[in-house]
Amino acid sequence: MHGPAMSDWLLVALCLVAGAYCLARTRSGTGAERRAALDEALMGFGMAVMAVPAAVLAPPGWAWAVYAVVFGAASLRALRAALGGPGHHLHHLVGSLAMVYMAVAMSGGGAGAHGAHTAAGATAGGTPLVTGALLGYYTVYVLVTGLRLVPAGPAGPVAGTGGGPGGGRWAGPEVALACRVSMGLAMLAMLVTV
Repeated sequence: MHGPAMSDWLLVALCLVAGAYCLARTRSGTGAERRAALDEALMGFGMAVMAVPAAVLAPPGWAWAVYAVVFGAASLRALRAALGGPGHHLHHLVGSLAMVYMAVAMSGGGAGAHGAHTAAGATAGGTPLVTGALLGYYTVYVLVTGLRLVPAGPAGPVAGTGGGPGGGRWAGPEVALACRVSMGLAMLAMLVTV
C-alpha cells in the first residue's frame, strides 16, 4: 500500500472512484443488486482510506480494530447472503475477510500498517500462507472477470452501452465489471505489501 507517494495516491483515487460508482449503482436495480453495490462501495471506500499515505495520515492504533469490526460485520452479512442464495456474495465474503486479515496484520506493526510499510526492511505483517492464498484468489478473480470484458463478437457497440434513456455509456454491466476488476487489482496491490 505504501510505496512511492504517487502510486499511493493513484490507489486511493482508484478506490474512491470505484466506491463512488458502486454507491451510485445503489439507486437502481433489484434489491440484491443494490445490496451487492453497497457492499462493493464499502470495500472501495475502505480500501481508499487504508491506502492513504502514512506521511499524510498515520492512523491511531485503535483504527485497525475499527477496520476489523466494520469488515467483520460485512463478512457476517456476506456469509448470511451467500448461504441464502447464489450471486456475488462469496466474493464479498472473501473481500471482507481479506480486509479483516489486513487490518489484523497491520495492527501488529507497532506503528500500525503505515509504520510497517514505510519502515526500511520491514518484515511481512501477515501469515505468508494466507497472504499467498488471497493473492492467488485475487489474481484469478481479476483475470476471469477481466476476460468477461473482452467482446465476444465482431467489433461494434457492446450491448448495454447505447445512449438511450437511462442506458448511457456509464450505466452498462461492463462498467460494473471494470469497477470490480479495478478493485481486485487494488486489493492485489494492498496484499502485496502485507
